[in-house]
Amino acid sequence: MTWLDWHRASELDAVAAHEHRRYGRFDEAEVLFARAALNEQNALDEVDKTKTRTVSILTVSAVALWYKSREYEIAEKLAVTSMAKLELHSFATKELQALLQAIWTESSMRRAGISLLPGQVTVSVSGGEVVVGAAPLDLIVEKVQTIQSMFYRTVELLKGVELRVRGAPKPEIQNACRPWIFQAAPGSYQFSVALREPEQPNFFGDDVNPREVASRFLHVVRASASGDEQGLLEAVPDVKYRATFLKLARNLVPNGRVFTRLEIKSVGDDGSATFTPESRSLINETLRPLTSSPDPSGTATETIRGVLRAVHLDQNWLEVVEGSGQTIRVVSLAEALDDVIGPMVNKAVAVRVARSTRQVRFIDIEAED
Repeated sequence: MTWLDWHRASELDAVAAHEHRRYGRFDEAEVLFARAALNEQNALDEVDKTKTRTVSILTVSAVALWYKSREYEIAEKLAVTSMAKLELHSFATKELQALLQAIWTESSMRRAGISLLPGQVTVSVSGGEVVVGAAPLDLIVEKVQTIQSMFYRTVELLKGVELRVRGAPKPEIQNACRPWIFQAAPGSYQFSVALREPEQPNFFGDDVNPREVASRFLHVVRASASGDEQGLLEAVPDVKYRATFLKLARNLVPNGRVFTRLEIKSVGDDGSATFTPESRSLINETLRPLTSSPDPSGTATETIRGVLRAVHLDQNWLEVVEGSGQTIRVVSLAEALDDVIGPMVNKAVAVRVARSTRQVRFIDIEAED
């Protein structure tokens, strides 16, 4: 067989593996990923090594497939050997570094007796004030908190938990599926996130495979970032959960000043969710039909801009200080969620409201910083 024959065989196995993984048949998927990896490695062995771009593509593909099959030692050996002995393009070296970081992380966790669910995701923040390997601390902490919230919300969605409006996730969910953060390979500012595997084998019950959490999370963020309403509907059938995910995804959108791009991708996969300043209008367009005015009388809506100075969700109000120094109290926060509004305190916000002669009623809020 020629290298192209091996490569085509690998592609067929990889497509079948992804299809199995899409429908939650993860054990079958890993077997097919391993077969695809072996075929791709055979293609790499046969190809003319002077074809550096083809060699680079095949190398990354083979290592990624071994990683997806959870054959970490084979993946590591192939990556290290290839970088030492083969002439590779810079994009391939960067991808292999990211894969090696993921492999070393998961291997060290295994040695410590800690098991992670498949689907480690890498978050990359770039542009604006962000430089290679460094970023403003408050920016990164805020994005980490939002991604953690989205993971917890995904677990709650899959478990069929009623939408949580106030407070943190139940301790059983926090303890069973706690997100972990890892350093990632160099490049802008990057970090990786993965979920620890539940210690209780039956935590999700018989209807949900715990390995589905990361894939559902990625499905949600990709559909949110691209404005794919149908894809989001498939991933999140419940309208209240759908609106919640969109609001959390909106918190990830860059403002174009401090940073200009945020990308989330699964290690070893080509597809990614990319947030740019333009993503805000896409998300708002998808969100608007899901966020109705609390006042059915036809009261006109407006947007208040200022700094969010105080929030009391239990008493159902928040206060915004406008640029003129005037403080405006907004009430009826039924649509406001802890993990959406919390990161906005003491930051510039835009609050959409319905104003009457007696009060200013809440509709929606988004960060402007």
